[in-house]
Amino acid sequence: MRKIFTILGVVALAMTSKAQVVINEIYTGGGSAVVTSVYKYDFIELKNIGATSVTLTGAYLKYASSTGSFSDSHAIPTITLAPGQIYLVQEGNAGTKGTDLPITPDLIGTLNLSTITGKVALTSDATAPTSPTSTNVLDFVGYGTSANQFEGASYAPAPSNALSISRISGDTNNNAADFATGTPSPQNSSGATLGVSDVKNVKSSFIKNTLVKNNEIVFGEKVNRVQIYGMSGQLVKTIVSLKTNSINVADLPKGNYIITGIIENQSVSQKIMKD
Repeated sequence: MRKIFTILGVVALAMTSKAQVVINEIYTGGGSAVVTSVYKYDFIELKNIGATSVTLTGAYLKYASSTGSFSDSHAIPTITLAPGQIYLVQEGNAGTKGTDLPITPDLIGTLNLSTITGKVALTSDATAPTSPTSTNVLDFVGYGTSANQFEGASYAPAPSNALSISRISGDTNNNAADFATGTPSPQNSSGATLGVSDVKNVKSSFIKNTLVKNNEIVFGEKVNRVQIYGMSGQLVKTIVSLKTNSINVADLPKGNYIITGIIENQSVSQKIMKD
């Protein structure tokens, strides 16, 4: 597949076997009334998996149904991504279930992604691709069993209202091997998944022991989808469903953390210190 990039502002056209800026994660469960939806919006992450900075100029994100053509798209502004840097695009319309994305997206897009099967392409221009090997395709993901186009031997697994699909490591041009389902974990270009300033909607009884001395966080109300973030914004632990009103955090080093959760379909968060 030809991968076309502008490297540090200089156009470089080259034939390579693997993309450097790739589609890193896709969440399709937004825009839904399904109670298991994690977030109100879909999102797509791009990531520079190479060893050098890359500038994308004139790039587009494009979506098609599982057997349809790429008629839906939106432009990506000129961006430069350092090695390992992620770019978060919020997509679609708000659903009635789930919460807003926990961080500010880098871009608000317009694609309404089908939840369980479809096709997403990152292209170097506005031309609609006809296959994963079209000359303007930078990366291509066909997901779900009905997808009629994909990179490699087979399609990526199907996401859901509760699960996204994420790239396992690099890019082998094989959607089936490169992606796996998991808990949605949006990250933006700042490298954060949640910041201190995002702490909001705190209920006084959300966490009883904000000073944690016994390796156990105790909640005052029934809470679901607990996520623990370091102060740099990195997601370090996720518990989708709690069987008790507490969780053991013996595996976490001493320090400050932000805990988020869902109580009565409302997003809450609180800062704690583990001693």
